[in-house]
Amino acid sequence: MDLVYVASGLAVGLLVGLTGVGGGSLMTPLLTVLFGVPATTAVGTDLAFAAITKGAGTVVHRLRSTVKWKIVALACLGSVPASLITIAILHGLDIQNAGKGSPIDVFIRWSISICVMLTVGVLIFKTKIVDWLQHHPQAQLHDKTRTIATVVAFAIIGMLVTVSSIGAGAIGAMVLIMLYPHLKASEIAGTDIAYAVPLTTVAAFGHFSLGTVDFGLLGALLLGSIPGITVGSYLSRAVPEKFLRGVLATTLTAVAAKLVM
Repeated sequence: MDLVYVASGLAVGLLVGLTGVGGGSLMTPLLTVLFGVPATTAVGTDLAFAAITKGAGTVVHRLRSTVKWKIVALACLGSVPASLITIAILHGLDIQNAGKGSPIDVFIRWSISICVMLTVGVLIFKTKIVDWLQHHPQAQLHDKTRTIATVVAFAIIGMLVTVSSIGAGAIGAMVLIMLYPHLKASEIAGTDIAYAVPLTTVAAFGHFSLGTVDFGLLGALLLGSIPGITVGSYLSRAVPEKFLRGVLATTLTAVAAKLVM
């Protein structure tokens, strides 16, 4: 079974490299639906997976000077405390003893499904939203209002990510695009990855304290995903992005439905 997990990590890494879509929206549903991994374990393990892979990505973006650290600080100001509060709530719900089909397991599966559908929305409407913002500059927030909106938006993302492991990448990037449309695509990517490192690290440690991180599974996924992301990044220019995003949106919609059936 370890080889199957390595292959899964390779496939997800390849898709992430090709499309830029966050691994959580792909990996967590895959583990839960295809391999029957308990939702709590899938979430905890994927958060640890994200913390490691995004940490490596942040180093690259820092060297390229594509991280807006002030925005990262605001995003962390909202997301990290929200994650800690969510972990405390999960502790109170005795999540470590929640079996498959239990109320907390059903709640997490629904949370994963909702976050997957939000990701699908980003895949479908991202270009239209960006175009609309460019043609309606008066709708953009500025200064204090934008600062408050950043903290609040990422607090919500912090809760979603801690419960479902999904949202730090695709949803976080969409929020950055909406609030900071003047940023370059490389700066959106770098800032999105950088803020997610503290968030996923805190959430991963929280899930570790809950006993919902499978380190054997984590190692197998990392073994496959690292070369997958590398190859996918090199192939990204050769494969039509619009086609891939359409396939991903359709697949993720089917997965989201399967999660709650």
